[in-house]
Amino acid sequence: LQSNDCGPGFAEENSSSEEQAMIKTAGNTYLASPNLSDFCGCSPGWSSAFYGAECFDSEVHSYLKNLGKQKSSESQNIDAKKVELEQLLMMETKNYRKTIKFYQKLLQKERRSKGPETKSMLPKLRGQLQEMKSKVQFLELVKKYQMMYAEQWGVESYVLPTVIHNGKADTMDMAPMDESSLLLYYNTEKHQCNNQNGVRVLQAGTPLGLMAYLYSRNAFLEGYVQQFLYTFRYFCTQEEFLQFLLDRISSTLSSASLDPSTSLTKICNRSFYILQAWIEDCYSVDFATNTDLLGTLKEFISSKVASLNGYGERLLSLLEDASARKSGSADLCSGVDKCKEESKEGRKTLHSLCKKLSEDVSRKNFYWKLSKGMGPIAQYQRERLHTGSAVLPKPCCSSFTEESSVSLARADEVGPVLLIECSAQQLCWQLTLLQQEVFNKCHPVHFLNSRALGVKDKCVTVPKAVSAETVSLKVCNLFLSKCIQDQYLLQLLKNADSISTWVAAEIVTCHTTKRQVSLLSKFLLIAKCCYEQRNFATAMQILAGLENLIVRQLPAWKILPAKVAQIMEELKAVEVFLKSDSLCLMEGDRFKSLPTIPSAHVLAMHVQQLETGGFTMTNGAHKWTKLRNIAKVVSQVHAFQENPYTYAPDFKLQSYLRQRITRFKDADISALAADNCANFHQVPAEKHSRKIQDTLRRMKATFQ
Repeated sequence: LQSNDCGPGFAEENSSSEEQAMIKTAGNTYLASPNLSDFCGCSPGWSSAFYGAECFDSEVHSYLKNLGKQKSSESQNIDAKKVELEQLLMMETKNYRKTIKFYQKLLQKERRSKGPETKSMLPKLRGQLQEMKSKVQFLELVKKYQMMYAEQWGVESYVLPTVIHNGKADTMDMAPMDESSLLLYYNTEKHQCNNQNGVRVLQAGTPLGLMAYLYSRNAFLEGYVQQFLYTFRYFCTQEEFLQFLLDRISSTLSSASLDPSTSLTKICNRSFYILQAWIEDCYSVDFATNTDLLGTLKEFISSKVASLNGYGERLLSLLEDASARKSGSADLCSGVDKCKEESKEGRKTLHSLCKKLSEDVSRKNFYWKLSKGMGPIAQYQRERLHTGSAVLPKPCCSSFTEESSVSLARADEVGPVLLIECSAQQLCWQLTLLQQEVFNKCHPVHFLNSRALGVKDKCVTVPKAVSAETVSLKVCNLFLSKCIQDQYLLQLLKNADSISTWVAAEIVTCHTTKRQVSLLSKFLLIAKCCYEQRNFATAMQILAGLENLIVRQLPAWKILPAKVAQIMEELKAVEVFLKSDSLCLMEGDRFKSLPTIPSAHVLAMHVQQLETGGFTMTNGAHKWTKLRNIAKVVSQVHAFQENPYTYAPDFKLQSYLRQRITRFKDADISALAADNCANFHQVPAEKHSRKIQDTLRRMKATFQ
């Protein structure tokens, strides 16, 4: 273990002059009247937690450093950088959209005429699209890096004890402390972006030390802040974390505006940025579920901050917008939310265009075959899942609203008539949109500490007769006892269980074997379509319904077409793949270009596996390496939510599906199956009569 200081990291080494320029620009005016641009989102986002220090490389830093310079002798200007970057991003995105539309026209022309000129032009255009897409993504990354204004208020590691000291009310009686008593580091080999011989990596720390490290230089850029926001509940409560921030603001607010280069100013301003990032990213799981916590924050801002600092009014507005968003009543957002929503809408539009116009390569790249003995998927098969062709545009697939319409006037009719009439693709799309609606409400924090909620392996989550509110938190609670935990994961898993039960119920209630074969085939084709479109949640829910003990014993399986029956093995192979690695869906670039919905239960099991073992070292310090790995795995939830499906909704079909799922969600499959003779192996009447006659003949012979 190394706890001594070493040289600064890459970003620290190269940004000192730029940081000073930023402080001079914002310094004295920051606390008095902050600019709106300073509030355009400071949450680092999922990519920061997932990639850590590798999220921003030297190329991003160098590119940003040269932005806003009219001449080489001029110093950097924040506003000039922002204007130039926005213009570049808008221009490149516009060109990318135009090129995609042109690519679509060429594809349609090639199908009609199949001319040699079109064929020779398409490969070149694909290459251009790849380059343009990469440039747009790079500029978006630079924009995110530029928005890390909070780094200008970071402090050196030797100042961290001062961060703790300033928040203490009884500073006269407090014993002096050094960094080694708060945090433990280990040295790594030479970093690729650093000229130093080694880089210090945080290994463990006390709760106070881990909270103080939020103020360290580069904590935002290295991903620590986002990782902390995901995992701090393992070692401190929301109230303790909030009080820590408010104490730092109280002790530094009055003197922070005197000199922008002092530690007091940096601690005060960094506290505001951390608080803003917490609200932006975790309002739904921390503040919305804890009215006392929200009340404490609002009262503090109103009484102590609003009168002295323009930031107070902004934070109150941020809380109101977050509350309105949570309740679903926000039509317009102000300040940071406008900025974030516009940016998000732009990304959705771009993703939507790519999704609608991109080639359907998912069928070509998803070969889920099991080796003999149900062994794991071969390595070469896993590598095939992530090919470069996945990010290329694909042709327009007609919206199913344009296809032959299905009469849904009888949506409340008993029986799976409409399930058989609708195509597998239609049902896949609408089930995916329904699943996306549920998945988008979850948060990475929901997947933590799931053992305490009663979530177990083998898809046995919560008994149907027990509500989520009555689940006991006595067993395996890894959070602190006073830490309030949102239980939305139970709703997510209960929804998954309802769909599995619905699938099984629809099949066993069919009154003829022929109808059962049709419905089995339909559900297998729906599941195949779902996993090919990376909706693994619905695919695994259908698989669970088909693997129901009663369903697996139905006679209909014996007369199911061989090609359709093979899909069952493919689904099992998908399940093996999902369980093989906690980050298997984040490999390659497919998750960036194609929407994804993971299986909630499988993800919860991966997190439980990471949670196994102690969280503290022998000296009582909490293992940050363990917490960092957990944060990396759960961050994929936000990554997948960032890229939504863009299928056209059919509300009548969705209403029908909701009604059927609701009707059967608590059904007893064995009881339903017992009322249907098609669920039993039937003995032919002649054969049955012959058996009785033979038995009587044998019995008669015994009496003679």
